[in-house]
Amino acid sequence: MARDMAQCRRCRRAGLKLYLKNGRCYSPKCAIERRAYPPGEHGQRRQTRRKVSDYALQLREKQKLRRIYNLGERQFRDYFEEASRRKGITGEALMQFLERRLDNVVYRLGFAAARAQARQLVGHGHFTVNGKSVDIASYLVRPGDVIGLGEKSRQLPPAVASLSRGEGWRLPEWLSVDPGAMLGRVLSLPRRDQIDTEIDEAGVVEYYSR
Repeated sequence: MARDMAQCRRCRRAGLKLYLKNGRCYSPKCAIERRAYPPGEHGQRRQTRRKVSDYALQLREKQKLRRIYNLGERQFRDYFEEASRRKGITGEALMQFLERRLDNVVYRLGFAAARAQARQLVGHGHFTVNGKSVDIASYLVRPGDVIGLGEKSRQLPPAVASLSRGEGWRLPEWLSVDPGAMLGRVLSLPRRDQIDTEIDEAGVVEYYSR
């Protein structure tokens, strides 16, 4: 229960849904739906306080993005450094790296109700990529890859329940899924306009560029 409350507080602190929990994020019980102001005794008054500095705003964006994808600070910075070495816009490259993680793809395909749950399922070896078992959550998928549940995991309750959740979930354009066959396919690399994560990635780049 304490961990659940901490996750809800993170969403309220960020001011938007981070989808850190399972079905609760899609229900009226979501903390943002019930109390759309920062946590704490003075949370409601805190919204009207003095202007927040640019550094604080950039730090907030970085923390939001890190928590959305359920990453530690060091791992998140490694992704940023790799993105900064790529040609093009660093922020978009960073978002693409994060979206291509296998745990995120499992979540996006609808095989898990939250990224934390997806990471656990991947780590337990329930998923395959192109027919081969992969238990590394940070594995980066490529166009043409086929992600599926292993033969012994087809009736896995979390996956079955998640695939039937319906309302509140939308499949990204760069992925396709066959719920009956329990298979998903990566159609292309994700473009920024195909990623619905509400974040100012430019602020994240500015934070690390200080």
